[in-house]
Amino acid sequence: MAVFARASGPLRARGLCEAMDLPKHTEGIRAKLKLLVEQGILTETERGLFTHLRP
Repeated sequence: MAVFARASGPLRARGLCEAMDLPKHTEGIRAKLKLLVEQGILTETERGLFTHLRP
């Protein structure tokens, strides 16, 4: 969540992986992001663009 807090806008899974230094885990991270959207923790503003929910 810290990466989303520092981001100036929505992130793609690839950008998140690069920020966390996990370049080969894009598909796994994308799946986790989709789960976080289902749980209401993140939102998907456009297809493939994820951001955290604002209180």
